[in-house]
Order: sequence, then C-alpha cells, then structure tokens
Amino acid sequence: MIQVNNLTKYFDKFCALDNASLHVQKGSIYGLVGANGAGKSTIIRHIAGIYHSKSNEVLIDGEPIFENLKVKEKLGYIPDDIYFFPQASILDMMKFYKNIYPKFDMARFNKLKEVFESINPKRPIRQLSKGMQKQVGFWLLTCLHPEIIVLDEPVDGLDPVMRRQVWSLLMSDVAEYGITVLVSSHNLRELEDICDYVGIMNKGKVLLERSLSELQGNITKLQVVYEGEPKIPEGLEVLNRTISGRIHTLIVKGNPAIAQKLISTVSPVFADAIPLSLEEIFIYELGGEHYEVKEILLP
Repeated sequence: MIQVNNLTKYFDKFCALDNASLHVQKGSIYGLVGANGAGKSTIIRHIAGIYHSKSNEVLIDGEPIFENLKVKEKLGYIPDDIYFFPQASILDMMKFYKNIYPKFDMARFNKLKEVFESINPKRPIRQLSKGMQKQVGFWLLTCLHPEIIVLDEPVDGLDPVMRRQVWSLLMSDVAEYGITVLVSSHNLRELEDICDYVGIMNKGKVLLERSLSELQGNITKLQVVYEGEPKIPEGLEVLNRTISGRIHTLIVKGNPAIAQKLISTVSPVFADAIPLSLEEIFIYELGGEHYEVKEILLP
C-alpha cells in the first residue's frame, strides 16, 4: 500500500534521509519509531505528498503521491504541528473538507459531536488548546473515510481519557473499513498496544522493519535467581547481563519458551522469561547499549 524506495533528502548540507526504504502493507497499522532527528517527520511528509520526490521513490498503491489528486483523495494526514486556516471555526473547516473530499460523511460529523462534546463547532480553532486542536483534527479526519491514515505524533497534548477515545475510534475504523495506518509516536507503550508492524529509524535510515510479534519473539529477557554460582547453559546466547541483588537479568537471543527451557537445565531457584517491550527494544537499539537489535534480529 505504502512504499518508499531508497529515499534520500538533504536540507542544504544536512542529510535528513539517507537511502531510506519503508513498506506498509494494506490494512495494517505500522508504527514508526526513532529518536528526535531520526527522519520520521521528513519521511512522513514525503508520504503525505508535501515534499517532492522522484516518481519511483514514494508510491501509494503503486502510484506517486506528489501532486496526484486521485491518490491524495485516499489519504488523511494529521501532522505533529497541526494547521488550520486563520480565524476558521470547525464548521468552516468542515465545509472546506466537504468540498474537497467526495467521501466526506456529514452524518458522522454530526454524530461525533457527542465524542468531542467539550468543543464548540462555531468557535475559532486558533482559540483552542493544542490538545483540543488535535481532537478537531481527528474529528474531521474520520469523516473523510480515507483508505490510508498518516499520523505524526497524533495524541501529543491529549489527556488520557481522550487518548483512549481517539485510539478506540481509529481502531474501530481499521476493523470495519480495513484502513491502512502509518503512525509515528514517542509513546512506545501506546504503539505496542495498536501496531501490527514496527519500523525503527536512526540517522535518516530505516534500520529494520518487522511485525511486533517477530520483534518480541526473537529476543528475550530472562530473570533468574541461582542457588549458588550463576551458570549459563550451553546454547543460550547472552547478549547483555545485569545483576540486582540475587536477581540476574539476562537479555538473550531466541524465543522465550526455548530460552526458559534452556535456563531450566541449570536448576535455578527461579527463572522467568519475558518478551521485551517495544520500548525496551528501542532502548537497546538506540540507547547506547553494547549491542544492536538489528544484529540480533537480522540474519
């Protein structure tokens, strides 16, 4: 559905994207993670058709997105720094989008007033808080019935209750309409709850793309308590080890069930295998550890 092929982007002499490639399957929710300055927003702006690229570098359904009205009608986009026309109210923006997007659902717009009940549709959007402006963005976006949704830090500024409502609304649309979603966020805990696939970016490159289950199934955290001298069984590849009191925490390569079976052969007092969270995978990849997750996961 979304395909980015060897995309490079410079701003003056700064290389924001360095031969980056990204692939999002139809009907999936793809989480894009990376440190600040990794290139996430730059690659998203190419996918949204804001930045220009060569015709074979950024494709939506096999077609270039830039200045392609037919393709852009399928896509809804909420940027990190959301923009509306100066002095425009929600009703003004609704009329604007209704004239542009042929699938705009007026009945749904009126129904969603109940979800976003704290917002007056006649009030100028610029007078709203950042969190309320993000709510307006979601309100209008879901009325477009897009086939593809691209989100850059979408819930930044929302309170926990509204975050849950927004994600629930989005997940409901994905389930009902088979929408494809690309979302960039620093909240890795939330991405872990909703994403099928994850891409990790660093220094303008997409280091790896994997399903979330594949990421978590290829690296394991073992928490072990030994009776006497700590022992590592043959065949257990330990990548990192920390000790807190009697608890030995081992980051090991391999499936959690296999790792636990191997550690049990040295008869520990206690052993528990825990798949790493997305946040932990990200930290080990980019947080200065002595190994890199891509070397563990990639053959």
